[in-house]
Amino acid sequence: MAVVEVENVSKTFGSGELAVQALKPCSFSVQEGELAALVGPSGSGKSTLLLAISLILEPTTGRIVVNGQEIYNHGWTGVDERAFRRRNIGFIFQQHNLIPFLTAQENVALMMQLNGASRRDAAKRAKELLGYLEIAHRADSLPANLSGGEQQRVAIGRALANEPPLILADEPTAALDTDRGTKVMALLHKIARERRSAVIAVTHDQRMIKGFDTVYHLDDGNLRRLPRAAEAEPA
Repeated sequence: MAVVEVENVSKTFGSGELAVQALKPCSFSVQEGELAALVGPSGSGKSTLLLAISLILEPTTGRIVVNGQEIYNHGWTGVDERAFRRRNIGFIFQQHNLIPFLTAQENVALMMQLNGASRRDAAKRAKELLGYLEIAHRADSLPANLSGGEQQRVAIGRALANEPPLILADEPTAALDTDRGTKVMALLHKIARERRSAVIAVTHDQRMIKGFDTVYHLDDGNLRRLPRAAEAEPA
């Protein structure tokens, strides 16, 4: 089952002589349980495409379907953006963006409470997720007392909180060293395989895409598919 379908999506900033086409018409799909990477140099359109899929940045043309629901067809289709994201999309940012005065467990639980879960059920589920991510022993720690890798694991737990069919990760390892970054990417692989989520990860680091099912290379707004991560060309 295709969790994401992108058809001829493009994005142009500005108009007239000042217009800049950040993303040229592109099409691709990502299946349930598939781990896909968007690679390419800075400014190539990777984050623009990810933000369009997540209903944060409106494309200029094209059609986007997420989890069987059309969200964009040459214009937003009228879905409740925040409610749709909470149910269907887990977003992992380059910086963890954790709430500093909430513990690791509370940061994860908050997403479930926003989606209607009781405080008790959310706390229990959050603890289970932190255990799955091998960080349950840090559940009562504030973000400032966690290492960079631990903070990113909590951020992943927050993205998984409402069991979304789609996980989007925008440069999730950029603030980490190679060892911690590799472990974070291994977690995304585990999530795709065990939880059957579709995972799309943006990265400019070719070392981080070992084991990915599909690699899409973006350069100057042009998207092309590479059949295996091992075949990806240097960005």
